Amino acid sequence: MRLARVPVAAGPAYIERIRLLPSKFTVTLHADSNNRFNHAAVVVLSSGEAVGYLPPELSWRYFETLKDGPGVECPGRHAPLSAHENTGTDVLLDLTGVPCAP
Repeated sequence: MRLARVPVAAGPAYIERIRLLPSKFTVTLHADSNNRFNHAAVVVLSSGEAVGYLPPELSWRYFETLKDGPGVECPGRHAPLSAHENTGTDVLLDLTGVPCAP
């Protein structure tokens, strides 16, 4: 199952970077094996800087396919204001072209 509207887990540390992104953009996903909170973390990068992480309940599906590679690009966009107000989500990703574990 491939996901087309995945929220990015991003805390206040990333909000300034997120605000600088255009409404639609491309990000790079990288496995982050040094993450002390999630050993299967996938960091979301824009211009080489972190803007958040895939949610832990999804990251394990993508970590293995990303861990030995250069990263994979995917499209992203700003979430609607209602998503921010209801869930705190600021960025949505389209992972339909990103390889993942079954």
